[in-house]
Amino acid sequence: MPKAEFWQGNKAIAMGGIDAGCMFFGGYPITPSTEIAEVMAEELPKIGGKFIQMEDEIAGIAAALGAAIAGNKAMTGTSGPGFSLKQELLGYAYMAEIPLVCADVQRGGPSTGLPTKVSQGDVMQAKWGTHGDHATIAYSPSSVQECYDLTIKAFNVAERFRQPVLIMTDEVVGHMRERIVVSDPSSLELVDRKRPSVPPDKFVPYLADDDDVPPMAAFGDGYHWHLTGLTSNDFGFPTNNSAEIEKKVNRILRKVDRFRSEIVEYDDESWEDAEILVVSFGCVSRSALRAVRECRSRGVKVGHFRPITLWPFADAELEKIVEDSPIKHVIVPELNMGQMFLEIDRAIHGKCKVHSRTLLNGELFKPADIISYIEEVA
Repeated sequence: MPKAEFWQGNKAIAMGGIDAGCMFFGGYPITPSTEIAEVMAEELPKIGGKFIQMEDEIAGIAAALGAAIAGNKAMTGTSGPGFSLKQELLGYAYMAEIPLVCADVQRGGPSTGLPTKVSQGDVMQAKWGTHGDHATIAYSPSSVQECYDLTIKAFNVAERFRQPVLIMTDEVVGHMRERIVVSDPSSLELVDRKRPSVPPDKFVPYLADDDDVPPMAAFGDGYHWHLTGLTSNDFGFPTNNSAEIEKKVNRILRKVDRFRSEIVEYDDESWEDAEILVVSFGCVSRSALRAVRECRSRGVKVGHFRPITLWPFADAELEKIVEDSPIKHVIVPELNMGQMFLEIDRAIHGKCKVHSRTLLNGELFKPADIISYIEEVA
């Protein structure tokens, strides 16, 4: 039966991973994500899983990728500069098509920045942190409940599409405690990666099925599989053939893009008659939603839109809301210098005026702050 718990956001991420079938965590302690590793270190051995604290952030994700290649659902977690260090191997995982979940509990930056203070400054790093073209999938929880639920979803999506999936939480959501409902693990619908249906002598490691995702063998299962971060052909060997290069890169983009409508998630409220729309995500959406409801109680026609998947961004969905309503102004409060504002402005295509509101001092927007922004344009 489902049960109620009073958990911290970081614990909910760890327990969501375990309930999703995670059997390996490789990481390195870093504020404000360390509790994820602490819970994994305590809980994974109870179910026969493995936890390893490596010598640094790069080794942590490398160990997790090794576990995934060996057939396990695997996870790593980090914050701030640790996320920067993991980018090289995230790129490797995109190219080699290795499923992995990476939680980034955002803090102030750049560099060492503000280890104990909140930020949303990793939004664009999540999308473009590693070089080259790839399809990013990143979730942004705004509650402890979503930390749990979206981690389970992240594992399912990583396994289905054979690539890293990011959980872009933040210090406030990671450290706050709330009542949540935890599913009975036996009731969860979990996704496992496709396994080869042919004998080892017929196996072509990167020959994709109709969904553009190739079955994945585990090292040790008897299947021969060459693994590389170089652009490779269907057999996994490096190639300089232009047709094979184009085929590979297009496929790792297409395998996500063609299922975009199934991946993109968002939440909206009271936009049908709104003349002002507040767009926010993560911890900021909690203050924003309180502000929107308070303003509506005073007769102000304002609504709220919250992207749950930061990537792929809900651009088409947001544009349709603006088209189907009398919205004249969009306000974007975020804990950075306007990273998501640029994406929102692009999505709306000049259909209304977009206002950026930023905060970089390590504190959270108060509902009163956002109410004042709404009153400015009302």
